[in-house]
Amino acid sequence: MTNDLPMLIQGGMGVGVSSPQLANAVASAGHLGIVSGTGVDTSLYRRLGDGDLDGSQRRALEAFPVPGVAERILEKYYIAGGKAPDARYKSKPMPTIKMSRMAQDLMVASNFVEVFLAKEGHDGPVGINYLEKIQIPHLTSVYGAMLAGVDYVVVGAGIPMTFPGILDDLHEGKAVKYKIDVKGTERGEVIYTHFDPVEYCDGIPLPPTPRPKFLAIVASHVLGTAMERKATGFVDGYIIEYPTAGGHNAPPRGKVQLTPDGEPIYTDRDIPDLGVFRDIGKPFWLAGGYGEPQQVKAALELGATGVQVGTAFAYCEESGFDADIKRRVLELSRSGEAKIYTDAIASPTGFPFKVVELEDTLSDPVVFEKRTRVCDLGYLRTAYKKDNGRVGYRCSAEPVQDYVDKGGTEEGAVGRKCLCNALLANIGLNQIKDDGEVEGILVTSGDDVKNVARFVEPGSDTYYAADVIRYLLPA
Repeated sequence: MTNDLPMLIQGGMGVGVSSPQLANAVASAGHLGIVSGTGVDTSLYRRLGDGDLDGSQRRALEAFPVPGVAERILEKYYIAGGKAPDARYKSKPMPTIKMSRMAQDLMVASNFVEVFLAKEGHDGPVGINYLEKIQIPHLTSVYGAMLAGVDYVVVGAGIPMTFPGILDDLHEGKAVKYKIDVKGTERGEVIYTHFDPVEYCDGIPLPPTPRPKFLAIVASHVLGTAMERKATGFVDGYIIEYPTAGGHNAPPRGKVQLTPDGEPIYTDRDIPDLGVFRDIGKPFWLAGGYGEPQQVKAALELGATGVQVGTAFAYCEESGFDADIKRRVLELSRSGEAKIYTDAIASPTGFPFKVVELEDTLSDPVVFEKRTRVCDLGYLRTAYKKDNGRVGYRCSAEPVQDYVDKGGTEEGAVGRKCLCNALLANIGLNQIKDDGEVEGILVTSGDDVKNVARFVEPGSDTYYAADVIRYLLPA
């Protein structure tokens, strides 16, 4: 363990909750600020469609080093003064194994923008968080982040075996590939998505991109030892996440059992053996339930380098959550009524997903049933092999008959929620459908949401990232 490693990592909460403003505030204080890399191509073009009123998106795009990219994006998506409030956002290309040039431009540039803004005005460390399950955008996304000089890449929600090697190759300017999980392939058949930075830059040589440190988010020591044996490059450390953390949780080990309310049951088998990580000898951080100073102290005594904390930062002034969501959740927390439900079936990924129970949101079964199912963003689609040998895409949250027609089952679609649209709605970028329906929200947080109002001083209705840091790491 070296002195330059952060004791506190701010969690990577998507879509856009871990905003550049939040990561900037944390990194400015000398800790590791994280931006979410999920869905940022959509948040970029929608912010441009809203007029980019603070000018931040255009300011970052001006610094983008690949000629012509920013100009193409602005020409297609920027609306001076913003679109009409009741108008739909323009559409964008869906993520596919063979991306169009515009899809690549949005992915590379949007990840650059998030990291660029997070790094403005200080020299603290900034990282970016990805979900391994969202595989298709990985290569273009991480390249954009590296162009902006990202210091850490953090990956969870899957087993990111090849990520370290990809970082090595992109650092050296080499072409890279990523294996895509495609249902229905023949034995031994492997399908990749490809990205060549030289080709993308039209043969114009760019300065080498720094190789960021790589941290794998794991829920068990088994995954830690597997990463050590099989990862394609060097793993710089581990974030060990317990099931009390927000967002996607790892499924329980073994056969999944549910409570009468439908929540997955975690047992002693799901408690990672920290002795294994100590023996590995690399830095590790504990996450999920470490939002108290005594818990930080306990983590350090167990040999951890520090902790990762998400929920405590999620409702601060700098986070990307819509202001009304922050207000409502803080009121529930203050009154002792904030509740979390670990939904075993909500996410199309198949991973359990933590949901804050809020009225008039998609956590309400009545609201969920009224929503017209649509898949128009496609981040959580599953690739599958068609009868004609070509690759198709399906999502268990799309219209049920569409899903069944693509080889899915009606049972597999029950209760699945469109997280892509809901999480963008959480940050005020709701799409408006052709019939005028506005996409609803679905808030995710860790169990600590029950106590998040502790950061709000009497007489105030908000708090800041600095308040969280002072609370967790008192002088």
